[in-house]
Amino acid sequence: MKIQWKNLVTCIAIPLAVGSLSALLSQRGMAAYAMMNKSALSPPGWVFPVVWTILYVLMGIASYLVLTSGKPNNAALTVYAIQLFFNFFWSILFFRLGLCVTAFIWLVLLWFLILGTTVLFYRIVKAAGYLMIPYLLWVAFAGYLNLSICLLN
Repeated sequence: MKIQWKNLVTCIAIPLAVGSLSALLSQRGMAAYAMMNKSALSPPGWVFPVVWTILYVLMGIASYLVLTSGKPNNAALTVYAIQLFFNFFWSILFFRLGLCVTAFIWLVLLWFLILGTTVLFYRIVKAAGYLMIPYLLWVAFAGYLNLSICLLN
């Protein structure tokens, strides 16, 4: 299979742009976050942008595999787009607006959307489904961190 570079770059750029814009809009809340009580399992702050960048690249590759599979993929790409929408707003809810409980509920919904995306991607291209698993696991961990911050503050 020949790589369609324009499609690949676009598919990777979309989640990176979503994440970057969300982070930019959430930046104001980072000082407050730094002052909060956190779980002992909370990683240092530098880990988050590194992990999210890797996850956005993996998501982009997965969506590229589905897009170029030649198989019907409208439902899978629609759920993928919806989960990107939820991903975008979680940081704004949590960091910028400080809505800890609302952000946790939003994150649970996001997790289910990622699960749905993962299953739909897997049915189209197995590798695409596998590429979504680190994202699914990280969002589960983020849910634990979000909930622990709600409980500790």
